[in-house]
Amino acid sequence: MSTTIRAMVVALCLLVPGEALAHPAPFSYLDLHLDASGGSGTLVVHDLDAAHDLAVGSADSLLEPAIAGRYREALIALLTPRLDLTFDGRPVTITWGALGVEADRQSLRLAFTVSGQRPGRLSLRAFVFPYDPIHQTFVNIYEDTALKHQAILDATRQTMDYYSGTAQGRMSVVRTFVASGIEHILIGPDHILFLVGLLLLGGSVKRLALIVTAFTIGHSITLSLAALDLVSPPSQFIEPLIALTIVVVGADNVLVLRTANGTAKVATDIRAWLAAGFGLIHGFGFASVLKEFGLPQAALGWSLFAFNLGVEFGQLLIVGVVAGVLFVVRRQSAVAAHRVAMAGSIAVILAGLYWFVERVFLAGGV
Repeated sequence: MSTTIRAMVVALCLLVPGEALAHPAPFSYLDLHLDASGGSGTLVVHDLDAAHDLAVGSADSLLEPAIAGRYREALIALLTPRLDLTFDGRPVTITWGALGVEADRQSLRLAFTVSGQRPGRLSLRAFVFPYDPIHQTFVNIYEDTALKHQAILDATRQTMDYYSGTAQGRMSVVRTFVASGIEHILIGPDHILFLVGLLLLGGSVKRLALIVTAFTIGHSITLSLAALDLVSPPSQFIEPLIALTIVVVGADNVLVLRTANGTAKVATDIRAWLAAGFGLIHGFGFASVLKEFGLPQAALGWSLFAFNLGVEFGQLLIVGVVAGVLFVVRRQSAVAAHRVAMAGSIAVILAGLYWFVERVFLAGGV
């Protein structure tokens, strides 16, 4: 959320009469400055929140510096387990400093430092006052003196990642999103079955490479468009369509196998065209996962490239295993290979139909 929008939200809350609000300012503010030595920052919390969790009778009393000072250790003990920072996957220790009073904001301000090298990837978990379900923590991340990232954490979103603009940050982006791309295709049974369906008829290395390349081109186009919010069809349309692509690929296999069985006629191999066209639909499916994962605005290009690269690694792994098994079966017996391809294609059709029915009629429909 931009600074302007945040200011509008705060101003709106201030305009509402105090009697109408159970909590006049359910916000905390976390500013984190990253530099060569690690980082430093401040956490600003409202006196009502602090008073509630510290069991202080009068929240206004915490605005007296002397009284606030007596609660410094208790406040630190309260907030420390509610705020976690990791630098490049390693937990770091927050060293709390002075406690200040901001009477005009009815707030307390805790300074802190974090030692270590400037991270390529920073992960933050924060939900500092769980008793309040609408409490929000506004996060500002600076690199040296420049504001680089803003986020809002609350009960529904308690974690965030930030990737620095350094070479180390770009490498963190690549590592993270390559792994995410590999994981997504390997745990996505619909994408796997679509690929298996394309491979069941076999073919030369050149033919299989063409099919895989066509699928890559197709899903890369729509993945990029959707991840950048240039084209964003709703998932309730895309998910049933993905299921239908699986049905079509299986049905095409059956037609080819029946045409070739006992005749000299050779059916036209349209698998590359199916892979390219249906890859466009599968790309939207990949993008929905990528957007949920979160794209670092400072490294959009790198994250898209890395996620795509991960998908390709996972895809090549699937292709290698399936094509290798089918090659062995085909060398042993052409009849067995035909039966495996036919049985596999029928299974692909049935699975696709099941997913289509489930996604249309059991998940809200299109």
